[in-house]
Amino acid sequence: MTKRLPQLQVALDHLDLQGAISAAVAVGQEVDVIEAGTVCLLQVGSQLVQVLRSLFPEKIIVADTKCADAGGTVARNNAAQGADWMTCICCATIPTMAAALKAIKEERGDRGEIQIELYGDWTFEQAQAWLDAGISQAIYHQSRDALLAGDSWGEKDLNKVKQLIDMGFRVSVTGGLSTDTLQLFAGVDVFTFIAGRGITEAPNPAAAARAFKAEIKRIWG
Repeated sequence: MTKRLPQLQVALDHLDLQGAISAAVAVGQEVDVIEAGTVCLLQVGSQLVQVLRSLFPEKIIVADTKCADAGGTVARNNAAQGADWMTCICCATIPTMAAALKAIKEERGDRGEIQIELYGDWTFEQAQAWLDAGISQAIYHQSRDALLAGDSWGEKDLNKVKQLIDMGFRVSVTGGLSTDTLQLFAGVDVFTFIAGRGITEAPNPAAAARAFKAEIKRIWG
């Protein structure tokens, strides 16, 4: 059992601004963290972040840029619109990550953080370098494409998540999550569960978010 409940984050994985905002309005009060999804950010830029901040002034807002370069510029632009956290892809250089961290903290103070998105091949030696650079959030990711190709959550994933936590990371997990898959992480100090379509495409998105929260409380409470 852990001393704190994992948070719930909704990912607004929409193709258009209106769809993302409609989903945010439907579930924003039910979740802890609201994510401006990558695809929509590519479509409309940090305007999505700006609208989310205006709608939810007290919520944590994430800009899921998966930034690979120009970290300081990208972080400053999104933080200026109200993003508290921003993602960098794990293949980005340490200087890119460090510049992003510096910029987001200058704009958002102690609320500002960078999260490292773990895709593809990465090593724990690299992870230590991220910690050394002052970054303590990581997102363990099962990509949608991999899940569609037949991959599933398993012991290998849990072992990596646990090792990252033992190193000192606050680890969020995402990728095809449902209320049923939460049980796989019982006993693991997950920082945040990130769900997209499992919430936003449910017949009743707000009820789906409440079901996630209830299951988190049942397992970790």
